[in-house]
Amino acid sequence: MGNFKAEAASLPVLYGDTPTIFGKPYVPPAELAGRADVAVSGVPWEGTITWGSWSGCELGPRTIRQASARYTGFLPEYGVDAFEHLRVVDCGDVVVDMQSRETTFANIEERIRQIVRAGVFPATYGGDHSISYPIIKALTETLGGPIGVVHLDAHYDNKDEYDGDPYARCCPFRRVSELEGVRGENMVHVGIRGPRNTKAQWEYANSIGATTLSINDIRARGIDAVIREAWEIASRGTKGVYVSVCSDVLDAAMNPGGPIDPNGLTTYELYRALHFAGRQPNLIGWDMVEVYPPFDPNHTSSHVAVWALVHLLVGMAERRIETDTGSVHR
Repeated sequence: MGNFKAEAASLPVLYGDTPTIFGKPYVPPAELAGRADVAVSGVPWEGTITWGSWSGCELGPRTIRQASARYTGFLPEYGVDAFEHLRVVDCGDVVVDMQSRETTFANIEERIRQIVRAGVFPATYGGDHSISYPIIKALTETLGGPIGVVHLDAHYDNKDEYDGDPYARCCPFRRVSELEGVRGENMVHVGIRGPRNTKAQWEYANSIGATTLSINDIRARGIDAVIREAWEIASRGTKGVYVSVCSDVLDAAMNPGGPIDPNGLTTYELYRALHFAGRQPNLIGWDMVEVYPPFDPNHTSSHVAVWALVHLLVGMAERRIETDTGSVHR
């Protein structure tokens, strides 16, 4: 992490040697109303193992927060400092019971409900990808649905079950598709590629009317055109769009602390997509998952995850600037 102690010496501490995200204030979820625009939560959860041994993704919220100590909210490529326009706070980690998926998911749902009811945007770091299901479930129930989903990932993650577990990290978007507040035709899988998918998963996505925009679509048409199409599809007849990012949507060369999936997006492409998402007035939530700190000695993937949120926030800040001034920010 570099000279972390020197970098973080003046930042508020969330626990141990872990600072709050970007050194922003810690605000309990129950006290958010009127104090924040964006609330960042961690979910240090790793459920059923689907390959090899433990990935250590439950450490992701910690190392991502530590990486954030180096960064501001300013992106010179856009000329905007997100923190001048958005009140960003850290709500800490959701309480996780590693012996109980049911308890953990209930805690995730309650956290998201508290944030949304306070009128605050929920941004969440995992943890494995199974956490997206309780987040989206809470959003549909709180907002009343229907909502659209833009899912950036190498894999569909829509298996019916894995080793008897219907809530494993390879299953969340099967469960999401079954929610009353999500229609298949408003689900878009972006960046799908490679042989860790199965034909049955592709067929299920097609059967419910979900859209697949694969890596070939991105290479042929460019990320800007693809993310615009994804947003249009997810927005049709919905109250808002949720964005979920698995780290392996990125090429393995740019994601050393994540699943080993080549032929993926560049960080530039991911950040362009997230900046676009941030600018959309119907964005209702975001997560990024599957960062594996034990396999990432330089914590590169944790830094990549921090930059991802900054690009999203700068897009959101640009939208606020335009709303406040009545002009289009360039």
